Amino acid sequence: MKFDQINIKKSFAYLLLSLVIFTSACKKQLDQAPLSQITPEGFFNEQSQLGAYAIARYSSILPSHQNWTFGTFGIDANTDNMITPDLNNRFIPGQWRVNLDGGDWNFGNIRQLNYFLSQTLPRWRAGQITGSSTNINQYIGEIYFLRAYEYFTKLQRFGDFPILRSPLPDDLSILTKASERRPRTEVARFILSDLDSAATLLQSGSVGNKNRISQECALLLRSRVGLFEGTWLKYFKGTAFVPNGTNWPGKTVSYNSSYQFPSGSIDGEIQYFLSESMKAAQAVASKVALTNNTGIIEAPTNENPYFNMFSAVDMSGYSEVLLWRQYAQNIVTHNVPVYAMIGNNAVGLTRSMVESFVMSNGLPIYAAGSGYKGDNYISDVRADRDGRLNLFLKEPGQKNVLLNASAGTHVTAVEPNPLITVSTYEQKYSTGYAIRKGLNYDGAQARNGGGYTGCIIFRATEAYLNYIEASYELTGSIDGTAATYWAQLRNRAKVDPNFQKTIAATDMSKETLDMGAYSAGTLISPTLYNIRRERRCELMAEGLRYMDLIRWRAMDQLITQPYHFEGFKLWGPMQSWYGSTLIYGASNTKSNVSDPALSLYLRPQEIRNTSLSYNGAKWIMAHYLSPVAAQEFVIASSNGTTPIYQNPGWPTQAGGVPQ
Repeated sequence: MKFDQINIKKSFAYLLLSLVIFTSACKKQLDQAPLSQITPEGFFNEQSQLGAYAIARYSSILPSHQNWTFGTFGIDANTDNMITPDLNNRFIPGQWRVNLDGGDWNFGNIRQLNYFLSQTLPRWRAGQITGSSTNINQYIGEIYFLRAYEYFTKLQRFGDFPILRSPLPDDLSILTKASERRPRTEVARFILSDLDSAATLLQSGSVGNKNRISQECALLLRSRVGLFEGTWLKYFKGTAFVPNGTNWPGKTVSYNSSYQFPSGSIDGEIQYFLSESMKAAQAVASKVALTNNTGIIEAPTNENPYFNMFSAVDMSGYSEVLLWRQYAQNIVTHNVPVYAMIGNNAVGLTRSMVESFVMSNGLPIYAAGSGYKGDNYISDVRADRDGRLNLFLKEPGQKNVLLNASAGTHVTAVEPNPLITVSTYEQKYSTGYAIRKGLNYDGAQARNGGGYTGCIIFRATEAYLNYIEASYELTGSIDGTAATYWAQLRNRAKVDPNFQKTIAATDMSKETLDMGAYSAGTLISPTLYNIRRERRCELMAEGLRYMDLIRWRAMDQLITQPYHFEGFKLWGPMQSWYGSTLIYGASNTKSNVSDPALSLYLRPQEIRNTSLSYNGAKWIMAHYLSPVAAQEFVIASSNGTTPIYQNPGWPTQAGGVPQ
């Protein structure tokens, strides 16, 4: 097992920086080489050192516009919300293989966080750290929060995982013992415990212009973790993917063979986690108001706060933004504005995503009297729909720039007809449907790699959604608090707030393009589906979709029935936009669009039959969790045995595939 080693002296020297980190200039300094050398023994003695160490961990643990392949508004790619021209290996049986080494089974961030706590907590308790007690508590709270976030990432990838509370010496016997995987319920409870510690220590409200973690962030993450684990246990109950389920691999090792749930049963665990999610979510939602949506689209300043919230340079003034990352012109930048002005870097919204939005009158698009105009043109798709689709689905002819039209080198001033046949990712519209979330109307942002809009990391809206879902999953009914939150969300979205009207008109047989309509291969109830629908539409392109799909166990049906990711209705009147440039045919190596014989809707991953994705997306149960790399079993072995066990269905050999 690899426990990433760090050069402590170099790490501490790197952190000898000004604590005034909320300006872009200081963020740039964090990327510079150290100017002096100090020893670990001389660190963690005063508040600025704690603050510098904590902020340096943010970029490697929390999401941003820089550490995701497609920028933050593309990280729902490879789900039924958004796709690229290439199908992810998770949907191609036999292509996702056990790595020899690497992957997410690593402990570098955990080790750094544990080192901070091991050095700081004794000095803190002894009163040996100089500075404001409020600030000292804040920075220690940030480390607890970051450790919880890092462990939540591991929980999503692996389920059972080693719990490490302190840095470990370079001693093989100690490291081998520490590599024992704890049952996922224990990992989730450990995360909640860290978040309790964080919430106790962190300041409330706007901390550091909302560039630093607050108490509300800890509570929001607590609600997310509780909801994740509670629903995972509910939908995987009895399987190898939960402790004590049939063929659970943890049962094969002595240290987990007699495991008992802390609450006494898996049902008790489900109740515990969902209850904790509800409490934490309500603590946030009850005190943080939603940002106003005026419905205005072409708004260069703050005529529509809701729209501009996602692309503002300064996000601190938006009520529901709890934590955001600041960028700075010519110093710390990204490419999201360029992507948002044209084809989203080939990350396109799916037909499934677009069709999930209801009409403004609250009816699904297929319902009698809905007023849906059809999908022959993108303008028809947007007409009279949920205000979020109207705001965030791009339409040809719309203005992308209202300020400084010629300031950037990559300006796309007016939205073109979707460029579905181009090959360069920066311009390509892979599905024909492109998102406007993250679009900033200032042309100065449209310089390649030169964007400096902020990045939302947490917003309070999720707490509203978490409460609605957790309460319904726990009780089977929509309580008064959930009803109030749901009405507020729909009012803000410019949708009839009567969600019961939507539920009554929902026909689950017509919602099958939405993976979230299923759990364990079975269609769910209309009420639960509409709770999931609301979440999907509100959080579109914010990076939570895959997390939701796996905790709902929403891909079982793909084991026997391939899924076809589709985009807009190319083979209707919109084909006239492209004339003779459209080339199709399964065996034609020059094909650039899918054959109309397959579907009237563009299938960007089914253009040529030489592609592994040509016959659609499929699923294997093992894919709900990631495999542990083969080398880890070798490193942690002793006398031919290893304390590490592989996840359900995965082999331990490098290159192996699940059966």
